[in-house]
Amino acid sequence: MISPLAYIHPSARLAPGVTVEPFTTIAADVEIGEGTWVGPNVTIMDGARIGQHCQIFPGAVVGAVPQDLKFAGEQTTAVIGDYTVLRECVTVNRGTVDRGRTVVGSHCLLQAYVHVAHDCTIGNHCVISNSVQIAGHVTVGDWAILGGTSAIHQFVTIGAHAFLGGGSLVRKDIPPFVKAAREPLTYAGINSVGLRRRGFSEEQVNELHNLYRLLFLGGMNTHDALARIEAEIRPSTERDLALNFVRAATRGIIKGPKRERLDLDSEAD
Repeated sequence: MISPLAYIHPSARLAPGVTVEPFTTIAADVEIGEGTWVGPNVTIMDGARIGQHCQIFPGAVVGAVPQDLKFAGEQTTAVIGDYTVLRECVTVNRGTVDRGRTVVGSHCLLQAYVHVAHDCTIGNHCVISNSVQIAGHVTVGDWAILGGTSAIHQFVTIGAHAFLGGGSLVRKDIPPFVKAAREPLTYAGINSVGLRRRGFSEEQVNELHNLYRLLFLGGMNTHDALARIEAEIRPSTERDLALNFVRAATRGIIKGPKRERLDLDSEAD
């Protein structure tokens, strides 16, 4: 159903079954997939590509030009996957020449007042809690959960299945499968609850626990810790994902807690 009180540019491409509520504005270069609900007082701007069966709540703005002084009007997009929910006053800016698009994956929940800046890539099944502010060029892996009012520095990468505590200031990369909390942001264990909910076995959870204990609590530098992990932890998809993530972390990774390092060799005896 399209409300007669909405403005939809004649060139906008809306699939069958799209609902547009009153006082919403949809620009010309917009695509919206089947079954999506666009609530009242929403603004969908040029470059927005919205998937099927999404829900977009009042006050949201999708596809606004980047808040980047280098932006020169290039043709870019803001892409929203299928079954994703954007709650009240969410803003998703489109990309710049750097990546060409901003992407929010499928089956995501972006709660009220979340901001996703230009050239970000948010994976699938992510939950981004109220008032999280994500700067430009950030990458968030699948199934990540970001706690409310957190601020993510530009170019940071957050790994798949990571859990970020509320109110965090994120200046370094967060490896996959871990919890990060406190100030300054530090490793707070692995995301065991989330992993079990998603079907990871006890053996997988325990191996990830051992892997990150070596990395964050073993008293070694990162190079030595990775070598020991590769030697002692059996190859698996999860191990290799963690190793490759840390090796590729251009901003460096979060640190372990400052308490006394564990003597892992003695503890194993």
